[in-house]
Amino acid sequence: MATEVKRLIQVRVDKGASFKRDGYGKKRQLSDSWRKPRGQHNKQREQKKAKGALPKPGYGSPIAVRGMHPSGFFEVLVSSAKDIEGMDPKTQAVRISGTVGDRKRVALQDAALAAGLKVLNARTVKAKAATPAKKAAAKPAAKTEEKKAPVKKAAAKPAAKTEEKKAPVKKAAAKPAAKTEEKKAPVKKAADKPKAEKTPEAKLAAKKTAKSGVKKNE
Repeated sequence: MATEVKRLIQVRVDKGASFKRDGYGKKRQLSDSWRKPRGQHNKQREQKKAKGALPKPGYGSPIAVRGMHPSGFFEVLVSSAKDIEGMDPKTQAVRISGTVGDRKRVALQDAALAAGLKVLNARTVKAKAATPAKKAAAKPAAKTEEKKAPVKKAAAKPAAKTEEKKAPVKKAAAKPAAKTEEKKAPVKKAADKPKAEKTPEAKLAAKKTAKSGVKKNE
């Protein structure tokens, strides 16, 4: 960039003013974009110093650098490879349109750099890996296999529970049989004792003991 162009760009910077609409900062709904004041009693229209400057011809930039990018080039909007043809790399620079996709953007950037042009909004585009698509397809298959395994285990558990329930039923049936046998044994012993007392020898022995006892008491 020539020294004269640099000087004129600096003049434009020093001369520039930020024009804001009246009432900006007082009301939230008002933006800072410029609107000409038209009110009859508007102080900004009356050019009161505290109310902000009005756009005037004196604020204009030098004609040589008017519309020039701060880098010293006149930018040209590009959306296809045909727009790059016939551009002057000494005075013009490329600005790729925002509607251009990543794949086309890479081709335009390479074509502009090959022609010696400056790209004002150059961007590094990361290459997309092709492996994630295969991995995503493999993951659902693994999930289905994991789901099938718990189903088989759940079907085996109820069978084990039914077997455990059947085993206690058999033990409970065996216990009452043992109790009935124990009850029958005492009945037989009680029946044997009266038979021994009914014998004639036993009766004689009982009478003798009774007579001897009576004599002793007298």
